[in-house]
Formats: sequence, C-alpha cells, structure tokens
Amino acid sequence: MPDLLLELRSEEIPARMQRKAAYDLKKLVTDALVERGFLYEGAKAFATPRRLALHVAGLPPRGQDVREERKGPRVGAPEGAVQGFLKSAGLASLDQANVVTDPKKGAFYVAVIERPGRETLDVLAEILPQIIRSFPWPKSMRWGQASAQPGALRWVRPLQSIVATFGPETETPDVVPFAVDGIVAGTTTYGHRFLAPEAIEVRRFDDYVRSLERAKVVLDVERRKDIILHDARDLAFARGLELVEDEGLLEEVAGLVEWPVVLLGSFDEAFLDIPAEAIRATIRANQKCFVLRQAGTDTLAPAFVLTSNLVASDGGLAITAGNERVVRARLSDAKFFWETDKATRLADRLPKLDTIVFHEKLGTQGERVQRIAALARELAPLVGADPDQAERAATLAKADLVTEMVGEFPELQGLMGRKYAALQGETGSVAAAVEDHYKPVGPSDRVPTDPVAVAVALADKFDTLVGFWSIDEKPTGSKDPYALRRAALGVIRLLIENTVKLSLLRDGYQAAADGHANYGTPPKTVAPASAADADGASLLAFFADRLKVYLRDKGARHDLIDAVFALPGQDDLLMVVRRIEALGTFLETDDGRNLLAGYKRAANILRIEEKKDGRAYDAAPDAALAARGEPEERALAEALAAARETASAAVAAEDFAGAMQALSTLRVPVDAFFERVTVNAEDPALRQNRLALLNALRAATREVADFSRIEG
Repeated sequence: MPDLLLELRSEEIPARMQRKAAYDLKKLVTDALVERGFLYEGAKAFATPRRLALHVAGLPPRGQDVREERKGPRVGAPEGAVQGFLKSAGLASLDQANVVTDPKKGAFYVAVIERPGRETLDVLAEILPQIIRSFPWPKSMRWGQASAQPGALRWVRPLQSIVATFGPETETPDVVPFAVDGIVAGTTTYGHRFLAPEAIEVRRFDDYVRSLERAKVVLDVERRKDIILHDARDLAFARGLELVEDEGLLEEVAGLVEWPVVLLGSFDEAFLDIPAEAIRATIRANQKCFVLRQAGTDTLAPAFVLTSNLVASDGGLAITAGNERVVRARLSDAKFFWETDKATRLADRLPKLDTIVFHEKLGTQGERVQRIAALARELAPLVGADPDQAERAATLAKADLVTEMVGEFPELQGLMGRKYAALQGETGSVAAAVEDHYKPVGPSDRVPTDPVAVAVALADKFDTLVGFWSIDEKPTGSKDPYALRRAALGVIRLLIENTVKLSLLRDGYQAAADGHANYGTPPKTVAPASAADADGASLLAFFADRLKVYLRDKGARHDLIDAVFALPGQDDLLMVVRRIEALGTFLETDDGRNLLAGYKRAANILRIEEKKDGRAYDAAPDAALAARGEPEERALAEALAAARETASAAVAAEDFAGAMQALSTLRVPVDAFFERVTVNAEDPALRQNRLALLNALRAATREVADFSRIEG
C-alpha cells in the first residue's frame, strides 16, 4: 500500500507550539482523507524547530468506485419534481432512469449513479494546499512581497520548502502536484542549518528519516528528549552529581535543537548562598539549563547542564564559556535581589500593596490582604488554627509580591515570602502559610495540612470566589480567566482532605462578602447568605459541579452527588461527601437496590395520582385507618415511623451509615406492601391513607438523600 510523506520546512517554530502543531497536521490531513473515503493503516506526525512532518501509511492508490441508487418521484409526477430529480441525479432525461414498480406505492423513477474512484494523488493535491493555507497556528505571519496581496499565505515563521511524495515502497513515489504561494512541493529538503546545510533528495519516509539523521537532524522529539536526559544524567554521574530533572524544561529544550549536544557548565560556589529555588529559576528561565545537586541530597551543586544545537570543533568549550558568563551575570542579579529583599521586613512592604490594583471593581491588593486577614481569623477556630497566627500569616502572605526577587521571577511567589518570613523571625506556621496559602494549585498539587496554612488558603480562595461572583465575572464555557474553577477545587480539597467541617454559605460566602463590604467598595449591597440568595445559591451550585469532578475522579457517581445536594442546607462539603459514600455503599447492597426500586414505584404512583387528583398527599398517615386495612400496610406504617425517627437521629449525629441501616429495615415491609396491597382501593379513605403511606416512604428516604435524583 502506498504511503504519504509530507514535510513543511520553515524558519524556527517556537518550542511551545511544536507538539500541538504536529497533532493538528496529523488530524487535519487524516480527517480530510477519511471524509473522502480514504482509510489508512497508521499515521504519525513529527516536529523539530525547523519542520513539521507527517507520515501516513497504508493509503489506497485510488478511492473505491461508488454505485448509488437514488429514488425519484412517481411516474406521472409534476414536471417541476421530475426536473429537480434529473438535476440532482445528474441525468439528461428520464430515458437514463429506471422505472421500479412497488405494489403499494406504484411506479417511480430510480437513478443509478456510478462514479469511478478518484486517484489518491489527485485528492492529496486538493486537500494539502487547503490545510496549509488554513493551518491553526496560535500566531502567524506574512512575509516578502506576496504578503501585501489579499489572501497571502500565513505561517508561524516564513515557510521555505514543501516535500510531498506518495507511492508504494517498491516503486519511486510520485510528487504530489501542488504549490502554495509559489512554493512548489517536491523532494528536496535540508538538514541541520550549520552542520549539514546542503540540499537532500528524499523519496519516502524511511529514506527521509535516515537522510535527516545523516544531516544531523533527529526528527522524533521523544528521541531528542531521551538523548538529552540520558546524556545529562551521564555527565552529572561522572562528576558525582545528580540531575535535577524537569519535564517541562526538557520538553522545551528538545524543541530548541535538532541535533542535541549536552555540555556541563559551572558557576562560583559563592552563589549557593542564594535560595536553591531562585538559582534554579534563574538558570532555567534565562538559559534553559538544568541544575545539578550533590548525590543523594537536596543541596545544589555549582554546576549546570546546557543543551547545544552544535557539534563544536573545540568540544563545546566556547559554548560552555559563553553560557557560564550569562549564568554568572544572572546569578549576580539574583544575589543582589536576595540581599536587597532581606534588608526590608515583609510588614514594611505592606503599604506598597495599596498602590497595586487587584481588580478595578475589587480594590487594591492592600484591601484584599485586609479582607483575607479578617476572614482567616474567623476561619481559624474552624480548622484548629490560632487566630492571631492565621491573621498574621494572611497579612504577610502577599508582601513578597513587591520584592525584587518575585518581581523578576513571579513563579517564586509564596516560596520567597516563606524564606523572608523565616529570616525575619516569624513562627514556622506563619512562614509555612505564606508559601502554602496558594495551594493546591492543581489536582495533583499537595494540600496544606498545617492549620494556619489551611485557614489562610481557604480565606484566599473564598475571597477570590465571592469577589468575582459579586461582580458577575463567573466562568462561562471553557473561559475561566480568573481560575475560579481551580479556586473552588482548592477549597474542596482543603476541606475534605483535612476533614474540616464548614458551612460554605455562612462561614465562606457570607464571611467573605462581609469582608468585601468592609474593605473595598462593593458594586452592590450583599444580601444575607442563604439558599434563597442568588449569589449564594449560584456559588453553592458551582461547588456542587466542582465536587462532581473531584469525586468522579475517585469513582463516585454524579447522581448521588445530585441526590445529596438536592436536600436543603447541604453546604458542609465534608458531610456531603460522607453522605455520598454511605449512600453509595448502601445502594450496592440488595436492601439498597430493592428499596430504591420500591421508592421509584411509590414515586411513580404518587406522581400519577397527585396529578390526577390535583392535590398532594403530604399529610401524615392515619394509624387507625392503617390498622383497619391490610396487615402489610399496618406493618409498613409502623416500619416507616421507626425508620424515619432512627434515620433522623443518625443523620443528626452524622452517623450516615446508621441512617442507611435504618432505611434498610424498610425493604421487607415495602416489598410486602406492593405485593399484597392495592393502593387505589375502592374505599376513598383507605386509598388516601395508602397514598399518604407512599409519601411517608418518600419523606423517610429524604432524611439521607433525594432518591428521585438517583439513576437506576
């Protein structure tokens, strides 16, 4: 089967765009082929700093012939219908159509349309130029004289050549005949810009890969990453050191080189007085280099690993020396920042936060700090933290934003604050909270456990959520510019993983809303926090959605979350999760499944009868009437009263497993009731009382969850 080889060679593609571009190229080409009926055996895309490449294996040489029977109008139909049929079927006259007779529908015309399959080469020549012209780069440019013309080609960097061949392994492949803005597809490419700048003629994929390798280009990014990682480890090991691995940096560096050459550089040991994180950030951000540490320790070594795109004649001495000069200069800056920052206490930096606008509708960073500090103090007793320490930590938490080091390396916010706080004599809990109040910043990030850090982290996230909720800047679709989903998930993890009992509406929403009213100019009057308050209810629903995501990843069912949240007053996430866990366990038992089935049956009967009668049967069942009826309804009435009382007491004691156990006692009397008792009795009083019994069953289950939300 023939293969397609496509290469789009350009000037340097930014490393951050390469992997997505390779994915897009593969998807766009293969989707276009499949849409036209051309299936393939496999496809793989590649990216280097100077090229995108695609190999599609196992394409047919031509498409399949198509034979289609198209039904037309009845014989004798109006002329307009006949002409429309002829036009759509591509027929010149009815003589070219067949007449088919159906015993029921009579005679009608049928057109037999036969189209020969198209040559794959022709189809490729049609789709590839369209894909190149409409390629979805995040940023693109025009260049040269043609850039002034309407519809000029846009590419991430100037496109220089196109290789496009198609054919079987045993024959010389054909060039796909197309051109884009004067760039004609062919078989000529080029290797490494400096090490092998001569033209290369390629035919098919295997030949292409080997030719590039000889021309000092490693096509596969995963192989480039593997070369860099293993060579870096080997260089470190030879010096008795260990590589500090960094997957993000490795991905970026592999996108900067086509022929990776790993070298070892060093810097003055005096720079090790700078915090290790600052050294790493400096070397990583400015030189895209990896740092090393002493073997078996977390202590950095005065050395780094760089990746060159050249095999230098001097073994890389000049390249290494150049990088060492830049690293030395950058570390000198970092050392200056460190020494300068240490000279000013964090508390003395607070007035500067009043000059920084957090959001035009939510005030300055200084006002935000006041809100977070007040809220952290309120939350402290709920999480077992000292209120004074929580307030102190929150007051200092944002002060490092105006330090020189964080100004240069924003990714060090919090971490540098912790170091400055510790140097200035703050307690360990306060210093830790300054760093950890941002956490968790993602689903895999660690959750703070120190109570002071938990209080400040909750205060920070509640302030953010309530503030943006109050100005109607809520997430919409895929847009979440203020990372409110992440903040809500952070609150959920902080509460659940630290087993914290807290009311989202009272302790979170209302307390944070009060803070906005006291420190800042709110855009509107904040209503009392309750489920009836629009913002409070909306925020609670938002938390429910985030909780579904969190629990779904842990295997919980989304319908059980809905069933628990449907009950009034369910804003204690820890208790919600415990209810869900107990409910899930209960429904996995025979008693749980059968009770759910009985509930569904009761709810269906009630819905039908209440709609028919235009009334609700929500009065308490009459014990005397139940005693006058069948033994099974007397038994159910007694079981319901006992189960509801026991379940209610268990829920009040937060014994949700006990509540489920109480409900499980209803299984036998419910089954017996439906087996032996006719709900719609002829006696109106008995019928009404039996419907009230079913409503009592519905009410009893609502002690633990809204069973109507449970699937199954």
